[in-house]
Formats: sequence, C-alpha cells, structure tokens
Amino acid sequence: MARIHGFPPIESARAEILILGSMPSRASLAAGQYYAHRQNAFWRIMAKLFGFAPDAPYPLRKQALQTAGIALWDVLHACERHGSLDANIIAASQVTNDFGTFFQTHPAIRHIYFNGSKAESAFKQLVLPAIPCPASMTRLPSTSPANASMTFHRKLAAWRTIADAR
Repeated sequence: MARIHGFPPIESARAEILILGSMPSRASLAAGQYYAHRQNAFWRIMAKLFGFAPDAPYPLRKQALQTAGIALWDVLHACERHGSLDANIIAASQVTNDFGTFFQTHPAIRHIYFNGSKAESAFKQLVLPAIPCPASMTRLPSTSPANASMTFHRKLAAWRTIADAR
C-alpha cells in the first residue's frame, strides 16, 4: 500500500471560513484537484451557493472560493489508504497538516466546516489536543458519492449554512 499526500490549501489572507475534508480521493489525487470525482457534489454545491459554473476551469473555481472568503484544505497531510473511502484510512498512518502555522497566518478564520464525519473526528482527535482552535466548528454532510443516502438537494440545504454565515 502506498503512502498518499494531500494538496496545499486553497487560501487567501482574508479567509474567514475554512472547509476541511479528510484526504483527497484517488480521482482527486490523479487530477491534482480538490473534489475531482465527477459524482462528488462539492463543486456543484459551492457553485449554487456562490454563483459560478460548477464546470468552470479549476483555477476559476478556486478563485471563486477565495473571493467568497473561503479556504479549503484537508485535515490529513498524508496517510495510507486502500481505495478512496475514509473508512479505509489506516489510523496509525495519519499525519495532519500544520494547523498551528495555518491559524497563525490566517487570523480571520472564524468558522470551520467539516466535509463529513471523518474530517471532524480526525481534526478533534489529532489536531485539537496539540493546538487551540480559534474558530467555531460545524460538521456538514459529506459531499462524497459514498454518502448516497442523502440527496443532492438535502446536502445543498445543509451546506447553505456557509453562505448564510458570511
């Protein structure tokens, strides 16, 4: 099993909201883009909330998040995992991103939204014991196609809280 590494954050100095996933999927890693799996609802949801085309070129989608004051990252910097499912992440292999430095360089972050339960649990178990969290936290339903029990419209309704918080 290979060790996988995530991406640098999509960020801006004025970001007030941080959205955290767990670790990019195989499709995302192959494409070099956050949420690249075509069935993942993340970009369709963000497009609805912030008024851009969900199939816009990746640099434009990133810019739309930055303009909206949103930073995007993953809790994990590296791990070992079979396939793409969070449930397959080998717990002992998890290495977190450097949130101490991130929060120091992004002092305007006031709210963290977790894209699913794995991101939330990894952050609370692996990051919070080491550093204080400067923001309130909310778990949202995963946008992953693995979360098939929830319709797109229900996911969108739950995620609307981010647009309302701005």
